[in-house]
Amino acid sequence: MFRVGALQIEYGTMLVQVVVFLVLLWLVLRYAMKPAMKVLNERQNYISSQITGAEEANKEAARLADEQRRILTEARKDAQGVLEQARQQKEREGEQIIKDAQERAERLIKDAIAEIAVEKNRAISELRDQVGTLSIQLASKIIEKEMDANNNSVLIDDFLKQVGGRV
Repeated sequence: MFRVGALQIEYGTMLVQVVVFLVLLWLVLRYAMKPAMKVLNERQNYISSQITGAEEANKEAARLADEQRRILTEARKDAQGVLEQARQQKEREGEQIIKDAQERAERLIKDAIAEIAVEKNRAISELRDQVGTLSIQLASKIIEKEMDANNNSVLIDDFLKQVGGRV
């Protein structure tokens, strides 16, 4: 036994306590610590796999975002192309409509000119016929009357007054 002031230590008890402590330590290590360490390792592996999965998901999300940006850019370019084609087609169709309208107007003008020429020729022909008829009537009236200069002059003036009202 060993004494230090009020404290007494017995070697036998201390040896038994050390042996019991070592046995308990061994039992705790064998039956409690190994399963606890196994659970902790499994938990650590699970957390690591979750972190790895999250990182991979983030990488995939970033890749998909880049792809969506690329697709959106291509869609905008395609839309611009479609708009440009529509604008060009509108211009072509507008030019074609103007060209068709000009051709139609030219045809109408040519047809009108041709119709005017026909009407003019017909009017001239009718006028010639009327002048001929009037000339014959004048000649017959002159022949019916005596052929003196004063009568002929008065007769022509009367005839021109009559004809002037018809022409």
